[in-house]
Amino acid sequence: MLSPITLVGAAALLAEVSPVFNSGLGYGLSLVGAGLGAGLACVGAGMGIGRLAAASMESMARQPEASGDIRGAMILTAAFIEGVCLFAVVCSLLVVLK
Repeated sequence: MLSPITLVGAAALLAEVSPVFNSGLGYGLSLVGAGLGAGLACVGAGMGIGRLAAASMESMARQPEASGDIRGAMILTAAFIEGVCLFAVVCSLLVVLK
C-alpha cells in the first residue's frame, strides 16, 4: 500500500517536472486522487462481478431448471455494477479535467 508521504512526493515531483501541471501541489494531489479513485472503482467492480458470476453459476448448478431466470438477473445486476464503475471513472475524469 502506498503511504501518504509517497503520494505527496510523487505529486511534488510531477509538479516540478512538467510545466503543464505546475499550478500547485493541490492539482497534483487531485491527479493522484483521481487515479486512485478510478482504479479502486474498477477493482471493486471486477470483484463484484466475479462474486456475482460465481454465485450465479453455483445456483444454476444446484437448480438447472431456473437457469434462465438466474442468467437474466445476473446480466441485469452486472450492468448495474458496470454503471456504477463507469460513473466513478467519469467523476475521476471530471476532477482531472476541471
